[in-house]
Amino acid sequence: MRKVLLENNVELYNGNSKMINCRGIGSCGTCAVAVQGEVSEPNWKEKTRLELPPHSSNNNRRLACQIKVNGNVRVTKYDGFWGQGSGVVWTS
Repeated sequence: MRKVLLENNVELYNGNSKMINCRGIGSCGTCAVAVQGEVSEPNWKEKTRLELPPHSSNNNRRLACQIKVNGNVRVTKYDGFWGQGSGVVWTS
């Protein structure tokens, strides 16, 4: 998902995380989004990262860099350096 969003000029990263991120290996958590639709199940790397602060297992976020899209999806990016906030930045 990360690659497709960036190729379509969607601002996946907030603030300074545009410069300071792991470039898609799943270790930083700055590409966190809420996603609805047909996507892959979270892998162990994604589950582990999303259990670490500032994320929590109950905020319904996924890492765009670890998601494989399998059909139609709706993606929402939230504010905060890691996308952990409650204010919607965009929905696509």
